[in-house]
Amino acid sequence: MSASLDPIATLLEYLRFPSISTQSQHTPDLAACATWLAELFEKIGLKATLHPTAGHPIVVARTIPEPHKKTVLIYGHYDVQPPEPLDEWKSPPFEPYHDADEGKIYARGSSDNKAPTLAHILGVGKMMQEEGALPVNVIFLIEGEEEIGSPHLDQFLQKHRQELSCDVVVISDTGMAPGNLPAITYALRGVAAMEFIVRGPSCDLHSGLFGGAVANPLTVAARLIASLHDEHGHILIPGFYDTVASPEPWEHEATKALERASGGDASIKKLAGVEELFGEAGFSTLERIGARPTVEVNGFGGGYQGTGTKTVLPKEAFVKLSFRLVAYQDPKTVLEQAAAYLRKQLPPGVSLEIIPGHYGEACFIHPESPDGRAAQEALTKTFGTAPLLLRDGASIPIVTHFKKIFDVDVLLLGLANPDCGMHSPNENILLENFLNGIRLNEHLLKML
Repeated sequence: MSASLDPIATLLEYLRFPSISTQSQHTPDLAACATWLAELFEKIGLKATLHPTAGHPIVVARTIPEPHKKTVLIYGHYDVQPPEPLDEWKSPPFEPYHDADEGKIYARGSSDNKAPTLAHILGVGKMMQEEGALPVNVIFLIEGEEEIGSPHLDQFLQKHRQELSCDVVVISDTGMAPGNLPAITYALRGVAAMEFIVRGPSCDLHSGLFGGAVANPLTVAARLIASLHDEHGHILIPGFYDTVASPEPWEHEATKALERASGGDASIKKLAGVEELFGEAGFSTLERIGARPTVEVNGFGGGYQGTGTKTVLPKEAFVKLSFRLVAYQDPKTVLEQAAAYLRKQLPPGVSLEIIPGHYGEACFIHPESPDGRAAQEALTKTFGTAPLLLRDGASIPIVTHFKKIFDVDVLLLGLANPDCGMHSPNENILLENFLNGIRLNEHLLKML
């Protein structure tokens, strides 16, 4: 690799783009970042194209296709989460900070998803420079809207289905196993989001004059939240668990192996910063995270929020919910079930507005498929130890689109360290993971 493509220097340059897809003022930064990526692909010898969308550009780059070779599509995203709260960062989020003692680079987007994607890009560049050719055809597809639900990617995949046709999809947008051990993720939870608003009086009321005579929207909202679970963490929405399948025996063994290797509950407590864990009774913590569906309250508010006391009965309250779903659960059905259940719990004197949000299906990829075994061998060669098998509790909705449109396996090979702070202040990437990712790409393409 030439000096101009020094891995660390290139990563630092990439991380300086404040490519925040949720904030419209950063639209020029996303465009600049996409252009930078296209130029990087050209530098390493790939043909790159910038595809405009109604949102942010999609970058596609590829080797010259050779019909007798397998085609590998590598997906990633260059957009990042907002960095707030800024006062909790140890350094400015878009001025990458290299902590030599920790062996980490701190910056927004470092683990999600710039360093892992860049590792694949530089890995391809290194192989082309050293060996002159690749053992497979490679297509890169890097989008700028993953953090807002990839609203234009499905349409793009459908439109360009022929030219993006591939034999397998590779994504490194997941994490290493606890203990920073290599892992292949074979299942991701789906997601569905909703917001509901409880409306009562036409304006905020004096709590002394009207308290006890008018339903308080905040109290109603709190009762609706409480009605979602029983005291054992079991979800009470009728029909919610109807299509949830129990893990297979080999999955129980994989979970036990992960618990032994990672430190189990103790490591999860440390990562979460809590003294005790809580979840649905009858399941281990790792099963609750990966194999069981959940409903979580993400936001709750209403009424007076300022300093001191203001004795009002608020006119409305809001709640934001998200559901993490497992294989065979349909997100739209879950949203309908939840809406019907909440409406049934509503007392007189208030109204309920339900606003459905984004959603995506769960995915399941059997790790013992031929491509799954190739990925496991590549991880073993890279890290010197066999990978653990993970059911990840997070969601990457576009994975199911890849599977449906191209009818191929999707290999989820995580490079983010477990304590990377993804979506949080002080997001970081272990440099050894990034550099190992470059080596992983070489082994993976050969194994595939």
